Amino acid sequence: MAHDLTRRGFIAASAAMAASTALPRLAFGQSAPLSLTAATRVLEIDGKAATVYGLINGAGGQGLILDPGQQFRVDLTNSLDVETIIHWHGQLPPNVQDGVPNLPMPLLKTGEMRSFDYAPNPGTHWMHSHVPVQEMNLLAAPLIVRSAADIVADRQEVVMFLHDFSFRPAEEVLAEITGGMAGHDMSAMGVAGKTDTGMSGMDMSGGDMSGMDMSGMAMGGMAMDLNDFNFDAYLANDRTLSDPEVVSVEKGGRVRLRIVNAASATTFWIDTGVTARLVAVDGHAIVPMPGTRFGMAMAQRLDIEIDLPGDGAFPVLALREGARERTGLILATTGAQVSKIAGMSDAESPAFDTDMAQEMLLQAANPLAARPVDRSHMIMLAGSMQPYLWTIDGQTWDTHKPIIATSGERVELMFHNMSMMGHPMHLHGHAFQVVNINGKAINGAMRDTVYVPPMAMVTVALDAGEAARWMLHCHHMPHLSTGMMTEFAVSA
Repeated sequence: MAHDLTRRGFIAASAAMAASTALPRLAFGQSAPLSLTAATRVLEIDGKAATVYGLINGAGGQGLILDPGQQFRVDLTNSLDVETIIHWHGQLPPNVQDGVPNLPMPLLKTGEMRSFDYAPNPGTHWMHSHVPVQEMNLLAAPLIVRSAADIVADRQEVVMFLHDFSFRPAEEVLAEITGGMAGHDMSAMGVAGKTDTGMSGMDMSGGDMSGMDMSGMAMGGMAMDLNDFNFDAYLANDRTLSDPEVVSVEKGGRVRLRIVNAASATTFWIDTGVTARLVAVDGHAIVPMPGTRFGMAMAQRLDIEIDLPGDGAFPVLALREGARERTGLILATTGAQVSKIAGMSDAESPAFDTDMAQEMLLQAANPLAARPVDRSHMIMLAGSMQPYLWTIDGQTWDTHKPIIATSGERVELMFHNMSMMGHPMHLHGHAFQVVNINGKAINGAMRDTVYVPPMAMVTVALDAGEAARWMLHCHHMPHLSTGMMTEFAVSA
């Protein structure tokens, strides 16, 4: 007797396939903690072996996926030969579990295990070291928390995890980008005045800038700095377009792409090739927005739904802003011919959202409840390429002045970028709503990381949470490592 394979049946069958996008689903009613290990691993990138870091789950893969209602109960072990600490980006754990060096917990020593236990937020999130050179060495992985709606939805889920990568040691790359001005280990960042950023007496005139990409784009008569380093490769699920991941999909099926920009210093445009709709950003649902190209800065996430138009191979590409490099994966139906895709586009992609046109269109599906604002802060973002130094309110971390609030207050933070580089600003321990762009009030998206282009003003609103010290910083790793961070200090 013949049976037609339903879409949900296809999805269930394909879930058994071993692929890097098919993160191991964890059983309902989990009793024992999940294991996660910070360890080294070897990738083959364009035919060359590379030893990088990773966050290995109990099944031997990268990252975690949790079912609806499942507790985040994780035992994290450090198997690296360096101390580390992991931040659960997009999650709102108790401050003691947030994963920042000495705020309040120390880094994990080699061989040390630390347990975590909290109720996770659903959505597309990720986890990464909060030591910049370690994140640059790929110590990051997806953290997907599925909702009840995800379980019953008639669609296939595919994760695309993006990195920028250099075969050179991350310490060397960071030193070259920053001209030696970075505090590489960040291990003392929990104690103001104790972080050695190496900024005193620095002479940039003799620096070797051979690997630097100082490409700029005209913006109101001024040069906008887009990329400050040419990486050796741009990865989607640890692979380049010379050997991309090919994900088996159903003819005419619906796919939900969960895309994470885990790159240390690269903004991407996501080109779906076919009509799609953006349905969530940073793990928070938005009013669906149709299109074929969507941008994302470092640390941001996009959930994109595609209804596949029949049989074929459908590339989903990530284009480096202001450049020709690209990476991606391919969705392919059974028997489809998969053509070779070059790692370089014919033309450079544009700068991302300099006028904030994309951000202006995003509307939260579940916005903050309306209430009066109790406290407002103007936050000035500044810096330059030479000397390579980036600041918040004119200060680096070692001289920062906390941004204060009281738990329960409605707070507005206005980011005013006075530099010629964009800054993806990330706040720990809170979700916020984008409520004003360049003086225009909007009912914008809920986020945890907002991109602030050069000379732009972006205001976000939030309700101050747990009384604790929460990091607020730029998620461009060389900017962070030179001190572009402060703290959101919430009192009881």
